[in-house]
Amino acid sequence: MRMADPTIINITIFVLAVFVGYYVVWSVTPALHTPLMSVTNAISGIIVVGALIALGIAPHEQDGATGSLSTAQWLGVAATGLAAVNIFGGFIVTQRMLGMFRRREPRGRS
Repeated sequence: MRMADPTIINITIFVLAVFVGYYVVWSVTPALHTPLMSVTNAISGIIVVGALIALGIAPHEQDGATGSLSTAQWLGVAATGLAAVNIFGGFIVTQRMLGMFRRREPRGRS
């Protein structure tokens, strides 16, 4: 029996994860969106750690050029940047959502 190509397996897992993620996010009640945002921020933090590890251990290309980054390192840089934007944007959105639950001071009180 012939083994399936690992690339096809990875693409299949990715597509299934996209569908599961879509249905999980849209099935969550509005009251639970803030905790869901916090969890996605934590997952993005894990992605940043993984990307930094990939940057550190990826082998350098052996083409003789000094200071050049390998493809894995460029992907690590891109993943770090995108996950950082996601983390900071998520914290801003979470802060705004939590601000909606704060009690307002009545007018006229000092």
